[in-house]
Order: sequence, then C-alpha cells, then structure tokens
Amino acid sequence: MLNTDQLVTNALEVVKTSAFRDLSFLEPLESLVGGLNTEAALNELGRQFHAARLTDLLANRLRLEKWTERHPEILDEEILSPIVVIGLPRTGTTMLHRSIAADDQLLAPLWYEVRQPSPINDNFVQEDARIPIAQAEVAAMLEASPELAAIHPMDPVAADEEIMLLEHAFMSTVPECYGFMPEYGDSLYTQDQSAAYDYLYLQLQCLQWQKRKKGLTGTRWLLKTPHHLHYPEHLFARFPDAVVIQTHRHPIEVIPSYGSMMSALASPFTDELDPVAMAQHWAKKWQVGLAKTREFRDNGHDDRYLDLWFKDSISDPEATVRRIYEFTGQNLTEAALAEMVRWREMNARENRPEHHYRLADYGFTTGGIEEQFGEYISRHAQE
Repeated sequence: MLNTDQLVTNALEVVKTSAFRDLSFLEPLESLVGGLNTEAALNELGRQFHAARLTDLLANRLRLEKWTERHPEILDEEILSPIVVIGLPRTGTTMLHRSIAADDQLLAPLWYEVRQPSPINDNFVQEDARIPIAQAEVAAMLEASPELAAIHPMDPVAADEEIMLLEHAFMSTVPECYGFMPEYGDSLYTQDQSAAYDYLYLQLQCLQWQKRKKGLTGTRWLLKTPHHLHYPEHLFARFPDAVVIQTHRHPIEVIPSYGSMMSALASPFTDELDPVAMAQHWAKKWQVGLAKTREFRDNGHDDRYLDLWFKDSISDPEATVRRIYEFTGQNLTEAALAEMVRWREMNARENRPEHHYRLADYGFTTGGIEEQFGEYISRHAQE
C-alpha cells in the first residue's frame, strides 16, 4: 500500500531538507493515494512506479521552494499572453505544438523540464543534469511498452505537455493513465483546480527564469495539453490574456486509438487491467471535457478560440500556421517557417512504426461513438 506520510518523508530525504513550506498539496495527494490503493489494483511494479513518481513530484516541489527562496526574482517573471493548444488527443496537437515550438520567438516547456521543472544542479546553464535522467526514463518507458513508439512520439528534449507540470498539484489526469481509477477520476471535477493552475503559473515562472539564464529570448509561451478541455474557466482565470487553438478530428479516428494508448501505459502496472473498461472510462472523460469547453465557449468566450481541423494541418501545414499567427497576433518570420518545415521533415509520421488497433478490442463500434459524441461531431468534426 502507498502511504502519504512515507512519500513525504522519502521526498524530504531525497532533497535533504527538513520540511515543506507549503503543505496545501496534502489533501489532493491523500485523495490520489486513496484512489491508487483502492481502485488501481496495482501489482508490485505498479506500487514501485507510483511510489517513485509521487516521491519525484514531491521532491520537485521542495526544489522549487528552495530555488524561489534563493532567487526571489523568479516570482517577478510575468507569463504574458500564452498560446495554448488544446483538443482531443490524437488530433495532431503534438505535431502542431512541436512544429511551432521551432520558432525561437516562443518558449515551450520541454519533456525533461515538465518532469523536473526545477534544476537539480547549480550549473544547469552549462550542463543540465535533468537531461540524462529524462533520456533514461523515456528509454525505460519504451522498453516496458514498445507499442508507445507507434502511438506517441517520445522525446526527452522536445516540447511537451504542461499536464506533467499540473501533475505536481496532484489533481491532474496523469495518474489515470497508469491505473484504472474511475471513481478518483470523477472526483477531480469536485476539487478546486485553481490551486493547480496557480502552481502551474509558478512553475512557468521558474522555467522562464531558467530559459532566460540559458539565453533564450522568446516572449510568449506555447503551451499544449488536452487537460485544459476539462477546466477552461481555471485556465483563463489564471491566464486571462491566453489565446486558445482547439484542434478537431472525427472521434472515430481518436477515441479507440487513445483507448489503446491508455491500455499500453497502464498494463505493466497491474495484473487485472480490463482494456475495454479503461478505454470506455477515457471516452466518457473526453465526452465530458468537450462538453465543458463547449459550454464555456457558448457562454461568451468563443472569440478566444481558433478552431483547426486535423486534415487541414496535414494537407497544408503552412496555411494552418499562418492562420494561427494571424489569430494570435504573433509575428511569423520566414526563418521560423523554415525551421518548422525542417522539423516536420525530420519527424514525419512515416518515420515511426504504425499504430494498429481494432475498435472491438476496446468495446467500441462506429455507431456507438457517433452517438456518444454526436453533438461534438455536428459542430466540429464533419468530414
């Protein structure tokens, strides 16, 4: 069984400090540990995995406390008008995010940064010790679940989702990727997510300070995670000048694929995983998230969103980028366009193995998906 007190003690030992200054995370951490213990049916590897990951997250919080104490100027960093990419998973958000992140006028969180947002060595500008740790972690993930290479491009030094920053508040959907916890997942909607978004802002301040130390001059953040579909009111409450790019694709091309990805992620950590139940749980979550964002948009916020269709970003990526830059008011240079083209050529989908899955393996039918996501399809995903 996972134990909150033991996890906290472990983190204090890792960072070699005596106490947390901020203990506001304890209640959501207790809720998460309860879900892992009672719902996830973890095997020994699963318990070890989650214990290590939660300890890492707690240690990262301690390191952030130390860095902000040593460098209070971190708290003066302003996060101005971020560009936020959202949309169902499998709708091209990763490709779009990493392509646009090639523009050095923008700042994007990298995979090793979202896993460990605070440096772990003082000379991080010259040689960042987080990078080899991230490389080893990605290699281990791919070894445990080789099919992930076909499902999602894993790159420890590429732009990645701030969902792993939000994970540090212990109210994110990340743990549900590694364990079947439907009751816990539903409970997240009852928790006050403002604390998670406040902590995300603090982490971005720290990362922005680090990037300035490393000589990066970008002025706006380029963020991306489907997680924001669930909590648009909290996103805009903390980032009131944000602009959002919402990507769209027919759910029949998305939901079964995502179900297979969740099964691949969770399967090493339990001996009792039901792939159908896991996939159906996530289908319901995305149905709810889409409805929450649609309601928010319909309630006077539609002008903050730009809709993009997956097929357009594939068939004419340059036109898609130009639409984004026009909508966001960001200056698009020829040099930035050239870097985006270079990135797409180096990271073409055909350079990765194909992802194979069958709808029936995860309890889906074409008609069932069209009925479940009927309202979304009628508004956004007609093809």
